[in-house]
Amino acid sequence: MRSIWKGAISFGLVTIPVKLYSATEQKDVSFHQVHREDGGRIRYKRVCTVDGEEVPYSDIAKGYELASGEMVVLTDDDFEGLPLTTSRRIDVLQFAPAEQIDPIYFAKSYYLEPDAQGAKPYVLLRNALESSGQVAVVKVALRQRESLATLRVRDGVFVLETMLWPDEIRKPDFAFLDEDIEVRAQELKMAESLIATMESDFDASEYHDAYREALEQVIEAKVAGKEVIAPREEEEARPAVDLMAALRASVEAAKREREAGAPAKAKKAAGKSKDEEKAPAKRKARKSA
Repeated sequence: MRSIWKGAISFGLVTIPVKLYSATEQKDVSFHQVHREDGGRIRYKRVCTVDGEEVPYSDIAKGYELASGEMVVLTDDDFEGLPLTTSRRIDVLQFAPAEQIDPIYFAKSYYLEPDAQGAKPYVLLRNALESSGQVAVVKVALRQRESLATLRVRDGVFVLETMLWPDEIRKPDFAFLDEDIEVRAQELKMAESLIATMESDFDASEYHDAYREALEQVIEAKVAGKEVIAPREEEEARPAVDLMAALRASVEAAKREREAGAPAKAKKAAGKSKDEEKAPAKRKARKSA
């Protein structure tokens, strides 16, 4: 990984120099816009709508459009004069229980690596934060934008998660919230039963991006010159007429799926135990050799 930012965690009188890395990456299949006839890349020109001339990057600035349609042009000097007091610093503002922060606030995750001289205070703060069971609420400026963020520990490393500001969270305003919708006790009990039936420990490795994998197969087939078979279209889901019947059927289906998956998990676990039994023998054989 390549660091994208260098700065320091400011914790009281303690300063911990760190490097910032993107903690996540999108695995989307990327495409170019091309001419259907010959596959030629489509290019775009930056053309001014006033004089019709192509504009070089060096002459492009940011503009804020007023309600009147007039444009306020801002330069790099205008942005440099803004009071980003936390520039190159991650200022710890407070500590709070993680459950008090709604996940809707989180925007993007980053890893923080300490510089050589900052390793000891980094580990000290990491251990103290981990034992406290809390997260640090901080303020940081990235890409000329100041954000709230949290610091938490994951796999022995600080994770900086930038947050949206409160006024950036939209309020849900839907008509059904004002309707008096009656839910019968039997329906609620059946829904709770369905949740209990489907309850299990979350393991992210059990899930995969089926769409991306299928798309990659289509591309590979194109390269190999094979015929591409169109997938069968799924029937459009319709609202259940009988809610109780639908819930009851869902509970039964979930039970059957869980019972069917139990032998497979047991077999997988047994396979692991056999491998563990063989492992010492292999190590012993290598030692004797």
